[in-house]
Amino acid sequence: MSGLSFRDRTTLGRTGLEVSRLGIGSGYGVPAAAVEKAFHEHGINYLYWSLSRRAGMTKAIRSLAPTHRDEMIIVMQTYDHSGLFIEKAHERGLKKLGIDHADVLILGWFNRYPGRRVLEAATRLKEQGKVRFLAMSGHNRKTHARVAAMSDTPFDILMVRYSAAHTGAERDVFPHLPADNRPGITSYTATRWGQLLKERKMPAGEEPLTAAECYRFVLSNPNIDLCFTGPKNAAELDHAVLALDAGPLSAEEIERVRRIGDHVHG
Repeated sequence: MSGLSFRDRTTLGRTGLEVSRLGIGSGYGVPAAAVEKAFHEHGINYLYWSLSRRAGMTKAIRSLAPTHRDEMIIVMQTYDHSGLFIEKAHERGLKKLGIDHADVLILGWFNRYPGRRVLEAATRLKEQGKVRFLAMSGHNRKTHARVAAMSDTPFDILMVRYSAAHTGAERDVFPHLPADNRPGITSYTATRWGQLLKERKMPAGEEPLTAAECYRFVLSNPNIDLCFTGPKNAAELDHAVLALDAGPLSAEEIERVRRIGDHVHG
């Protein structure tokens, strides 16, 4: 696989959105300057303003959007499972970011299929042009498989947990993706909350994985369109970006990463 990289953008399933292979999440405190550098220098355009709406991502989106909005994929999220507050919270978020719509709204932590009021509220936002596409996240892989197979699903994107230590999606989700008109697949927890980077978590005789190796493992899976990184600072984001030039893992590297992942999971 030498010579390949992950710098080229890809199409996010049936959304048609052209996205970078890495997306940046706001939840851990990444500073605005680091986000803007990643956008300008590395082409990272999938910016996830999560429920933990730290000032860095807010500032970065407000700075970039006036002149680069058409190049950006701005992602928002709701954890409201009642459906009562989704619309007002979304509108407040748009106002805070200084934009008139989000490209993606994630319905977060749904281990069962969302209820009627939730879907109605999210659909109204889409009909009003305040969001373009709906996504769903959760840990129940069978629910993801069910949504992926539905012909009338309102979800164009599935956000799936996947890493070297969480490979269950290979069995429970990816085989159920339709061959045509498939949803976009994004993933999170590539480092398993940092555990794959810790020496004390490693099998005997193994060096810890680097962040770049974790992201490369995820992106080497052809079912994954985009992997989120949640950096705390500019240095962590720089480490993640190394994965873009390094490209897919070799077969030998994948074998090693899986061996470490199995150990950490066990």
